[in-house]
Amino acid sequence: MVGSEVLPRRIKAKEIAEIVSGKVVGDPEVEVSGISGIKEAVEGDVTFLANEKYAHLLETTKASVIITSPSMKLPETDKTLILTDNPSLAFARLVEHWFPQEVDHPKGIHPTAIIGENVKLGKNVAIGAYVVIEKNVEIGDDTIIYAGTYIGHDTKIGSGCLIYPNVSIRERITIGNRVIIHSGTVIGSDGFGFATVKGVHHRIPQIGTVVIEDDVEIGANVTIDRARFDKTLIGKGTKIDNLVQIAHNVIIGENAIIVAQTGISGSTVIGNGVILAGQTGVVGHISIGDGAIVGAQSGVTKSVPPGSVVLGSPARPISLAKRIIASIPSLPDIKKTVEKLMKRVQQLEEQIKELTQKAHSK
Repeated sequence: MVGSEVLPRRIKAKEIAEIVSGKVVGDPEVEVSGISGIKEAVEGDVTFLANEKYAHLLETTKASVIITSPSMKLPETDKTLILTDNPSLAFARLVEHWFPQEVDHPKGIHPTAIIGENVKLGKNVAIGAYVVIEKNVEIGDDTIIYAGTYIGHDTKIGSGCLIYPNVSIRERITIGNRVIIHSGTVIGSDGFGFATVKGVHHRIPQIGTVVIEDDVEIGANVTIDRARFDKTLIGKGTKIDNLVQIAHNVIIGENAIIVAQTGISGSTVIGNGVILAGQTGVVGHISIGDGAIVGAQSGVTKSVPPGSVVLGSPARPISLAKRIIASIPSLPDIKKTVEKLMKRVQQLEEQIKELTQKAHSK
């Protein structure tokens, strides 16, 4: 958020605390009229502080009310604080309370939509312009499908889903309830499988499916390949950022976070609550245990134990990876030192050789 957004009315700190289920420390009667980020805030704004490494901003922010956590070590301040366990989520709830998103979703079935034979539509389903739905598709109640989307035959989509424009969902795919899929995503494309014989690549049929469980959100331009056999699985509550590639037979557990430009090779198993940061690359046929965190731009070449934090390419325990990264700027100087030592060793060897020859000549 750049600059403060003006609230519909002035609001007291104690009212904000009620909205976010927080506790006021300071003046509960102080009023605010705007909402903003902590750096951009002006007097009369409410803001939030969710990360202790930014605690110093409490001394310079002009905000009148700060939503923060009781567990953080903060400098002394005369500003009014609202303490809550998750300041970032509380601030988001406050924004939603005062600035609800007004999105004009499609309603009803557009006359240009093409709907195949034996399609079953639940109550209040909305289908936008030029949507193509093939035969034997089932779509649950209150699901919204935007313009230009394609849904292949025998696919099942649950209730309360939101599918944005130009999504391609291939045949025999299963999607749960309350799933959000953003524009340009392709679900159920063929897995990348070829058998090479005498230098010629022969395509291997991919006859499996994709199963996406409830409450998953999939970003824009994501590709999720169907399995060679059985299924590629995205577990309940998992959130996938834009531009992610998930290969055939990958299993992703519940409530995982997969950040942009990550690529996951085939038959890899990702556990519950795993975080793969941006541009992570994962080789095939390994596992990443529950609760593990993989840092940005890491290359994961072997299985990662549950609860581990790894970084680098190849990915290593983060404490070791940080030491390696910290050493890299010193490499030119180390190289010079090694070259000097090698030259000195060579000189000493020559001196020893000369002394040895003299000793033998006597």
